[in-house]
Amino acid sequence: MSDYALFLGCVIPNRYPGIEAAMRKMAPSLGITLYEMDGASCCPAPGVTRSFDSQTWLTLAARNICIAEALGKNVLTMCNGCYASLKEANAILKNDSAKREAVNKVLSEVGKRFRGDIEVKHIVEVLYNEVGLEKIKSLAKRRLNLKAAVHYGCHILKPSELREWKSHERPTFLDELITALGMESVSYQDKMMCCGAGGGVRSGVPEVGLDMTREKLRNIIRTGVDVIVNCCPLCHLQFDRGQVEIEQNMGEKFRVPILHYIQLLGISAGLTLDEVGAKAHNISLETLASRI
Repeated sequence: MSDYALFLGCVIPNRYPGIEAAMRKMAPSLGITLYEMDGASCCPAPGVTRSFDSQTWLTLAARNICIAEALGKNVLTMCNGCYASLKEANAILKNDSAKREAVNKVLSEVGKRFRGDIEVKHIVEVLYNEVGLEKIKSLAKRRLNLKAAVHYGCHILKPSELREWKSHERPTFLDELITALGMESVSYQDKMMCCGAGGGVRSGVPEVGLDMTREKLRNIIRTGVDVIVNCCPLCHLQFDRGQVEIEQNMGEKFRVPILHYIQLLGISAGLTLDEVGAKAHNISLETLASRI
């Protein structure tokens, strides 16, 4: 069994609780025990908070890490942005004594101290490197007859010096996790392009973000896929809610279902669409119902 402190972040509990539900339902089958991070806050968002005030970003991230340290468990997140914030803050504070001292001075006011004795991991990282493809294959009760367009997202891959993937420019790990479920992962133009949401673009200049999302969707639908599979709830939001916003603001209609990988894994293992939170999605998953 692997024990982890579960860090939910903001988007999952507020917008897509089905991702959390799928994680909790699948954890026992994956050999994972989850511990609650009571009192955890926003990670905080790396592309916004860090850009404006890096010291505040670092201190808030450290506070979250301290909660996991108190549990004596490594952090497990299902969000690329949370992964980036917590993993990078953890590395900075472990290696920079001056920054660690400054952060701990602030944390002392709330009875916390960063020790640097845990790691931060992404669920896809754990599935690929620890659970393993053979175990994933064994959980696939349903051989899903689906073509998927994989979207990695930015923060799970970069900065490369803090990510332990074989390739950061042409990764295959998420594609391999898709094919382990009996699905086809298709190639498409500009596969590694940003979804359009990151770095505060979705909030600050939404028309730019939606234009990027539209470009990706156009490239994806040319391949005739059934579903877009991601590993980040903000990317998930941009593709799901973004399709509605593109239709409203740009007049172009897309209807491509979106699934976080842990939701897809849950469906493959026998969970229903309702059990993985289909009703919270803007784009209906019912087109997949007859294929699973």
